[in-house]
Amino acid sequence: MPKSPNVLAIVLAGGEGRRLMPLTSHRAKPAVPFGGIFRLVDFALSNLANSNYLHMVVLTQYKSHSLDRHIAKTWRMSPLLGNFVAPVPAQQRVGKHWYLGSADAIYQCLNIIEDERPDIVVVVGADHVYRMDFSQMVDAHIASGAELTVAGIRQPISMASEFGVIDIDPGSRDRIRAFLEKPQNPEGLPDSPDEILASMGNYVFNADALVEAVTRDADDPGSAHDMGGDIVPYFVERGSAGFYDFKDNVVPGSNDRDRAYWRDVGTLDAYYDANKDLIEITPVFNLYNYHWPMHTGNTGMPPAKFVHAGPGRLGHAADSIVSPGVLISGAMAMGSVLSPGVHLHSWASVNDSVLFDNVEVHRHAQVHRAIIDKNVIVTERARIGLDVEEDLARGFTVTESGLTIVPRGMVVK
Repeated sequence: MPKSPNVLAIVLAGGEGRRLMPLTSHRAKPAVPFGGIFRLVDFALSNLANSNYLHMVVLTQYKSHSLDRHIAKTWRMSPLLGNFVAPVPAQQRVGKHWYLGSADAIYQCLNIIEDERPDIVVVVGADHVYRMDFSQMVDAHIASGAELTVAGIRQPISMASEFGVIDIDPGSRDRIRAFLEKPQNPEGLPDSPDEILASMGNYVFNADALVEAVTRDADDPGSAHDMGGDIVPYFVERGSAGFYDFKDNVVPGSNDRDRAYWRDVGTLDAYYDANKDLIEITPVFNLYNYHWPMHTGNTGMPPAKFVHAGPGRLGHAADSIVSPGVLISGAMAMGSVLSPGVHLHSWASVNDSVLFDNVEVHRHAQVHRAIIDKNVIVTERARIGLDVEEDLARGFTVTESGLTIVPRGMVVK
C-alpha cells in the first residue's frame, strides 16, 4: 500500500430516523437542522474535509430532497484537483429494490469504488455530532495490518442495546475478539463494569476487502445486509477486525472538556440534549473551535437584531444561540437555540427550546422545553410545553421527559 493511500469516503445518509419523528416526517435524518445553522450531515462531512479526505459520496434514500439540496448548495468542492462531494441516490443497479441495509447500499454502489480505485474506504454515518480526525484512524488502521478498523467509544452499559458492542482481545488491544449488535445484557468492561465499548459507526476498510465482503454478503439470503450486524462480524470471524479508540483521537483546538465528545442523536431527547450541550458557558461541544471548523452553507440572511428597551419590554437573549436573520422584538429567549429567520414578538418568552427556521412567536406567547419545526406560527398568548394534556390534544408529540415537539408548518392557537 502506498505511503499516502488514495482514500474514498462514503457517508451513509439513507436513514429514516423513525425515533426522531415528527422531525423526520418530511426529511431524512441527516437533513435534520441542528445548532441553528447546521444540518446533522454537516458534522460527518466537515470531519472528512478537515481530515483532507476530499473525495466523498453521500448515499441517500429516504425523503432525500432537502438533504440533496443542502449538499448541492453547500458542499461544492473545487473540481480543479478532482475533489467532490456527490450525493448518490438509490439507483436499483442490481435489482428492482431499494437499499436493503447499509451493506447493501455500498454493494449497490460498487461502481463508484471501481471508478475511483481507492486503497482505503472510510465509511461513516451521517447523523452523529462529534469532531474526529479520520487521518489518524487511517494511519492506525494501516499500521495494524487489519482489513477493517472500527472506531469505538465508552458508553454506559444501560445504553448497550442501542449500539454495536465491541469486545477487545485482551492479548491485543487493537483487535476485536467479538462484536455484538445491540445486545440486551452484555458484560461491562474489566476496568469499568458499568461501561461498554460502543461502535461509533465509523469504519476504515482496505478497499479490496470491503468489495469482497459486501459482494459475499449480497449472496447470503440469511443476511440483514447491515454493516454492524453482518459485515463487522464477518471480519471478526476472520481475525482481521481492528479497534480504534476514539479517545486517542486528538483534534486541533480541542480541550479537556470537549475532547472525545460524541453524541448519537437517535432520539428526540438525545437530539435536544445535544443542542443544549452547545450553549453552556463552557460548552461540552464547542462550535467556536476555529482550528477544526464545522462547515455549513451561508444563510444569506442579515445579522440578528434585538429591539425595544423600554420598561417591561426588553428584547434580549441569554445562554442561547441566535442565528442570522433572527429578530427578537421586545421578547425574551433563555437557554434556547434560535435558527435563521425566527421572529419573537413583544412580551413573548422562549425558554430551554429549539426553534427551527422561520418560526414566529407572537405577543405574550410562551414556549417552554420544546422543539418547534420550521415555519410554525405560535399565535398571540398561545402556550407550548406548559400543559402536557393540552399539547397532546393539539396533536403534538410529548416525550417521557416532558419535551414537546411541534410539527412543521402548524399554526398553534
